[in-house]
Amino acid sequence: MFHIYQPQSTQRFTQSTQRLFHSVPFASLSLCALWLKIRLRHFTFKVSIVSFALLTVVSSLAMAQDTVHYTGNTVVDVDYHHGRLSPVIGVHSMQIFRANREHPEMADGFGFTYNHQPMLAYWNNTFYVEYLSDKVGESVPPGQTLVITSKDGKIWSKPEVIFPQYKIPDGTTKEGHPGVARDLYAVMHQRMGFYTAKSKRLLALGFYGICLDAHDDPNDGLGIGRVVREVYSNGKYGSIYFIHYNPKWNEQNTSYPFYTKSKDKGFVQACDELMANPLMMMQWQEETDRKDPLIPLHKDYKAFNFYHLPDGRVVGLWKYALTAISTDNGKTWPANASRAPRFVTSNAKIWGQSTSDGKYATVYNPSEFRWPLGISVSQDGLNYTNLLLVNGEISPMRYGGNYKSYGPQYTRGIEEGNGVIPDGKLWVTYSMNKEDIWVSSIAVPVTDSATEHANEVFDELPAGKELEKWNTYSPLWAPVNIDKGPDGSRCLSLKDWDRYEYARAERVIPETKKLLADFTIIPGQNNTGMMDIEFQDKFGDAAIRLTLDSTGVLRSKTGYRSKNILKYEANKAYHITVKLNTDTRFYTVNINGKDVLTNLFFAPVLNIKRVVFRTGETRRFPDADTPTDQDFDLKNPGEPVPAAAFYIKSFKTSAY
Repeated sequence: MFHIYQPQSTQRFTQSTQRLFHSVPFASLSLCALWLKIRLRHFTFKVSIVSFALLTVVSSLAMAQDTVHYTGNTVVDVDYHHGRLSPVIGVHSMQIFRANREHPEMADGFGFTYNHQPMLAYWNNTFYVEYLSDKVGESVPPGQTLVITSKDGKIWSKPEVIFPQYKIPDGTTKEGHPGVARDLYAVMHQRMGFYTAKSKRLLALGFYGICLDAHDDPNDGLGIGRVVREVYSNGKYGSIYFIHYNPKWNEQNTSYPFYTKSKDKGFVQACDELMANPLMMMQWQEETDRKDPLIPLHKDYKAFNFYHLPDGRVVGLWKYALTAISTDNGKTWPANASRAPRFVTSNAKIWGQSTSDGKYATVYNPSEFRWPLGISVSQDGLNYTNLLLVNGEISPMRYGGNYKSYGPQYTRGIEEGNGVIPDGKLWVTYSMNKEDIWVSSIAVPVTDSATEHANEVFDELPAGKELEKWNTYSPLWAPVNIDKGPDGSRCLSLKDWDRYEYARAERVIPETKKLLADFTIIPGQNNTGMMDIEFQDKFGDAAIRLTLDSTGVLRSKTGYRSKNILKYEANKAYHITVKLNTDTRFYTVNINGKDVLTNLFFAPVLNIKRVVFRTGETRRFPDADTPTDQDFDLKNPGEPVPAAAFYIKSFKTSAY
């Protein structure tokens, strides 16, 4: 550190320059640099080291802001699964595949428990989710790729194999590896799942990689090659072809023909079109030969995705929030990508895209772990200004396995050209624990601020619109839906027959210090299952917890202990009113017109912003200190438990 004497005029100049830097938006920094150069001409002194340094700083700042960067002030606390992030209003998260080794017929028909790297497309008024699957763990063969479909995003098909297990010829070796293939099958690895051609044909793609041991890489450029088949509008699939071989592989030593052998000229043309698109080819980089001429940028960057800016430039994103901009639609890229300033993420994927309201969003794990799943929004596709919550849950990992990581991870949305969903929402898919496959629909515009209190009688709301302002977490064996209740009216239902999961429905309300919450709930039983009802602040910290437990008791958490309120009956409606004050920390519970409890919060909060209904206890495992790899299975993970159901007829809040 050193100090340079500055004349008084120089000091005034420096101070005015600093004020300018702090007063203008980042996008105008390049103009600041020009202004600085003009101002320098009016000084008679020689350009000092200070002046030179100022020029350097301004220029570098201007360049730094012409890239993806984060200017918000929210960061994640990884000791919480939700990271203490404020949730986006109207996110519906749904498990569409649940692994089951004990009962394969309830899952994929195979019982494979490593399921990961899903891709999403919307074509022919249908959602398509492609994912790869290994028997037990990552890079442990055999592997295959499957597709799940849905017409409405709510009811999903059983998985169907589109790229089956592939036998590697005995004696196969890989340069630099001592192993030799014997009775070995390929594992699948692909960073690209779908391509919609100009002819409106949909192609599905996969890649057959080779792992000679559990720590070998399927995407080292030494695999077999990429396969393709057409998706037909009747739900069927065309024949499988290789579309691109890796070195040493060709039509003579592989099991499928080369795509040019197809008699369908439209299919061949679609494949040719795909390989002539540099942006599409960037997604192939990891699996292909490291010198493949099809790939515009040969770098060891992973999981490429892209979106276009309003001026036509293309933003590229990779793992670790590496980013670069192409000015010629992906034909060329800067020699080196840079890490997006102030983005926090590690080796899970990051997804970026434009949204239906003309803005941009990135969805990723904003931590060094693979939780939570967050979203950041930008007006211009470069400056991301906030950080909110998409999915803050971590399901228990039921099956241990090689390289299985905890959390909702490897998120992917719909790539440009692969469909536009009519509802205008942002849809993403991801794996949970590299075990189950999930989708989330995110309401657009993306916001965490409720402008009005809740006033919902579900039987009186328009069909299909009942949960627009609710956030739901809906596993296959613990679904959240609008169903008929025991009295025949439409209700918000939370059901649960999963021994390790829970259903969760959350309503975000305006931040309130004096809150009156009014809801009617019907428990479908009083001898199994449970439901927690929590009043939380914007960070997810609970102050009040009421519990309908498995023994038929409604109780309230009072510090270390609980206080019994009443015995509840199955299929009986309970009209519950909770009146609370965050300053005094007192609350009163009234049931069916009678005050039954006045008590203190079990934890202090400044405001209430979220009310949560959940059919299971709070989860805190794993945490930041949990060992990385789980090498054990949970007990009876594929067996359901007796079902429980809870029906919420109405939910209203107000300030008093």
